[in-house]
Amino acid sequence: QVQLVESGGGLVQAGGSLRLSCAASGRTFSNYVMGWFRQAPGKEREFVAAIRWSGGSTRYADSVKGRFTISRDNAKNTVYLQMHSLKPEDTAVYYCAARSGPGLFGIPNEYSSWGQGTQVTVSS
Repeated sequence: QVQLVESGGGLVQAGGSLRLSCAASGRTFSNYVMGWFRQAPGKEREFVAAIRWSGGSTRYADSVKGRFTISRDNAKNTVYLQMHSLKPEDTAVYYCAARSGPGLFGIPNEYSSWGQGTQVTVSS
């Protein structure tokens, strides 16, 4: 069983930056993909970014390309989401997720483990 704990959310003005962290525990992650999703009130959960633990290949949603960067620290078993140039439409609960296997999928159902989420609010 994989345990994921997110942190780093908060309130920021438009144009600002935040870095989210996801601490993973419970097993080795060499063949895992880690993803970030977000869900705004009244909307479906949507894909933000994903990274292969081994090799570091990444994938991003078009809406965040050039503004967000996903990375991982193997020694700390932690995945990060660095967010720059934040917009009010980025406001959501951000979730970390994990899946076994190499596919950088953007579909929530492909991920078997989820964190509790962290709120990001961007004011205009």
